[in-house]
Amino acid sequence: MTRQLHFDSTLLCRIATTLVLSCFLAGVLRAQSAAQRNSVPKTAPEPKTAAPQMPVSQGAELDRVDAIVNGDLILDSDVDQERRFAALLPYGEASGDYSRDKAIERLINRDLILQQSRLQPENEISDAAATKDLDALRKDLPTCKEFHCETQAGWDKFLATESFTEQSLLVLWKQRMEVLAFIEQRFRMGIKIDPKQIQSYYDNTMLPLYVAKHVAPPPLDSISSRIQEILLQQQVSNLLDDWLKSLRAQGSVVVLHPGEGAP
Repeated sequence: MTRQLHFDSTLLCRIATTLVLSCFLAGVLRAQSAAQRNSVPKTAPEPKTAAPQMPVSQGAELDRVDAIVNGDLILDSDVDQERRFAALLPYGEASGDYSRDKAIERLINRDLILQQSRLQPENEISDAAATKDLDALRKDLPTCKEFHCETQAGWDKFLATESFTEQSLLVLWKQRMEVLAFIEQRFRMGIKIDPKQIQSYYDNTMLPLYVAKHVAPPPLDSISSRIQEILLQQQVSNLLDDWLKSLRAQGSVVVLHPGEGAP
């Protein structure tokens, strides 16, 4: 009985010793872990990324309205295009110094005529007809000679001097032919162009242009129809002016000056 009690006491002492050592070791491990945590440098929190900001800039005016013709807008870019287009017109049609106000007036008148012309679909000019007319022009236009416009490369280079392509010029040329056809149809009645007038224009207006460019002029018979076209425009100008005034009175034409807003 006494031996059994001694065995139990010894066992209890061993168990107690083991528990003490386990607690001690656990405390040491916890201390080491805490020391390791404290030794690692703390990383500062990353600053928050600010939301992207749109650049602050003053609004740029892309294009300005210069006139409104029965709801159709005439823009600054149209006026600039008219200036460049006038430089390509044949035989002094755009003679005289460039005037921005006159260019706007021409665009207004052209719009008024085109609006009336398009009420009659049979007046539409085809691409083929306009291309044929331009092909004849590039052979005879004085300013085109130095570029050798009879070749496609020379023609493209000539058009590029006024920032045109063949396609962009074709659009404007069709409008021009449409306007001229409408004017001839409406106002030519009773107006006759005398052959002497054609000869006089050739001698006094066209030939000096070719002399100034130091190029040989085309023969009269090859361009007489174009001269007749120009003289026709001159003859009907008074009738056309009166008609355009009546169109303005019947419709709505507003010219906007710099600083003015659209009504």
